[in-house]
Amino acid sequence: MAKPLNGKHLTADIDFIATPPHAPDSFATGEDCGVKTTTSPSINNPPLPADGPGNEHFSNLALGGLLLGVPVTLAWMVGGGFKTTIFFALLTALPVLIAYWTVMSAYSPRLNEKVRLPGRPVEYYLTFKKDVDRARWKGSNKIPLQTFYALYLAGEVDFNGDTLNAMEYRHDWATFNFTWDTFKFLLGTFFVDVMFHTRSQDEDQVRPTYDSGNDHYAWFLGPRMIYTSGIIGDASREETLEELQDNKMAVVCEKIGLKEGEKLLDIGCGWGTLARFASLNYGARCTGVTIARNQTEWGNDALRNAGISEEQSKILCLDYRDIPKHEKFNKITQLEMGEHVGIRKLTGFFRQCYDMLEDDGSMYVQLSGLRRAWQYEDFIWGLYLNDHIFRGADASTPLGYYISCLESAGFEVKSVDTIGVHYSATLWRWYRNWLGNAEQVKSTYGQKWFRTWELFLAYSTIASRQGSATCFQMVVVKNLNSTHRIDGWSTQAGLAGHLAASKAAGKATLKQ
Repeated sequence: MAKPLNGKHLTADIDFIATPPHAPDSFATGEDCGVKTTTSPSINNPPLPADGPGNEHFSNLALGGLLLGVPVTLAWMVGGGFKTTIFFALLTALPVLIAYWTVMSAYSPRLNEKVRLPGRPVEYYLTFKKDVDRARWKGSNKIPLQTFYALYLAGEVDFNGDTLNAMEYRHDWATFNFTWDTFKFLLGTFFVDVMFHTRSQDEDQVRPTYDSGNDHYAWFLGPRMIYTSGIIGDASREETLEELQDNKMAVVCEKIGLKEGEKLLDIGCGWGTLARFASLNYGARCTGVTIARNQTEWGNDALRNAGISEEQSKILCLDYRDIPKHEKFNKITQLEMGEHVGIRKLTGFFRQCYDMLEDDGSMYVQLSGLRRAWQYEDFIWGLYLNDHIFRGADASTPLGYYISCLESAGFEVKSVDTIGVHYSATLWRWYRNWLGNAEQVKSTYGQKWFRTWELFLAYSTIASRQGSATCFQMVVVKNLNSTHRIDGWSTQAGLAGHLAASKAAGKATLKQ
């Protein structure tokens, strides 16, 4: 017998709030930080957009020299030969890697010094509860961010103000060096998850995340219940969260050229809102697939309440590997679901989608991504997400890997848009919703749960805005000779839209 669903889990059970206004910046210096800043009302603008240490001072050549030089030296010292060298290489590889990453992350200089840090003491931003922590992290002795995470979730340190505002100034009170806890998580948890991604493993990781209670998600996602990036439609004003999400769903449907009566498969459909949107606004016949029972019940309930028959559209509680292979779809969408498939299995998953897609169909893929020109901060942030929020979601990579997987699966990439700043706008509103529901969250799930997600939403608002992480929208078609690419011209809005703008301005013709 299935376990009962956790928490309040239907639309009628939830009292949604309007997104609260943002907190004033109590840490502002009132001085020029040294670089340009922005003032758009659509995002939380960075007051201190500083760069930290990163890839520019990391030498793969030096690392390779140590990995080779240490075992060769040890073998020479004991009078050994080739086999002894191999033995020492196996014995010392991991310690050398750990030592090199530790030293480089701790002592590498910032990528640039353009931003002037305020230079305030740590205690200006943080209040530690224990004497030992107050004695250790004070003045200019900054705390490693991963160490701070653990203390904050345990309630042993507080911010002296709004969490997001304090995190905007983290370069002034924190470091981004790797700690022993970093390597314990990498070796004991993260790499194990990356290697396997079995069916039972995915279920054990995904279901506790998304079946933790629909009320939990409603308290930051709002009435649309969409757990993916919205789209800014007007950067000159603060659009609501609901406007951002409606903008996104409209963009998705337009990018794939969705038409009335077409069959749409939405893999990893969440609470089914895109399926409902496409059913109502585009007349599509939608099948949503999710592994979470809470999401399935919510989605089908919302479809019924919208007057959409099960014959037209439905949400199935199903592992993506169990989607019937014989059924074909005109269009397929997958919004930030591929992260749970895993890096090693991504090409095979895309090939499964290829086999389910009609030859003249198109597929929309939205995936979170990482920048190739990395900073150590990016890893610290990413590991926090994997440890506390998205356990097992390892397929976040630079764009090139996604393109390679799609092309290897037989697709041609039709368009790519990078929407990191749009994600930041979305997360900023999620963060404020979360704060607005703080008392309900704490009374239901506890203080640590509230802080875990508060920190995730705050830091992710920053990470997606500054490029540590981003999100890619990709539209692909089958790379066949019989694919009539001209039919999709009108959906390439990056081309059509820019040309239309130039024509409207009278600048599209070369004057003789």
